[in-house]
Amino acid sequence: MKTARQSSRRTLLRFFVMAAAIFSLWIAGLAALWLVVRMVGVAPEFWIMAQGLTTMATMTAILSGSIIGYRQLTLATSSRHMAVADRLFAELNSSENIEARRWIFQNLPADPVEGSRSLTPEGRSAVKLVLNSLDRVAFLTQAGWIPEEMIMPWMNPMVVKAWARLGPYVDYESRRRNEPDYYAEVRVLAEHCRIWRARNLLEAEITWTDNAL
Repeated sequence: MKTARQSSRRTLLRFFVMAAAIFSLWIAGLAALWLVVRMVGVAPEFWIMAQGLTTMATMTAILSGSIIGYRQLTLATSSRHMAVADRLFAELNSSENIEARRWIFQNLPADPVEGSRSLTPEGRSAVKLVLNSLDRVAFLTQAGWIPEEMIMPWMNPMVVKAWARLGPYVDYESRRRNEPDYYAEVRVLAEHCRIWRARNLLEAEITWTDNAL
């Protein structure tokens, strides 16, 4: 405890010494400038000149600090966007997720009533894995946390194609459970991706191919 107090006192003392040194250098600089101005025939009042120059220096420091702060905020925002994009990419392109979507594209029946009854354990795991993954993506992209142009070009095909298969199953399960909020955020995400795709990729269509990569 005593050592911590001594360290705090030393830090405070250094602060006051630095502040006093800076103030002394500033006054000395102003005094030198005042003498130079007097030598060229101008005789302003020293303290009036000091007050004006100090005000200008303060405004310059505030403006410079604001610019630096804005730049740091911009860099921090870009870093956060990159972190979110990286998490989204890792989530959607994990080997487990790719295999689960492949199973859904190739094996999930179109009729959710019959399909729900005949789902194998492997099929149920695939469906839940993809839905939970989309739920996580919906959470990470909510409230404008990341610009659309960073993620939509590569993310929307995976979301739209998965939802084309899973949407009827979610609707059926929502009615069967009487839970209108069942994967509600995934619904919002899928609709948002569909609208973006229709607006930006006018000729794009969902196609299902065998033996796709």
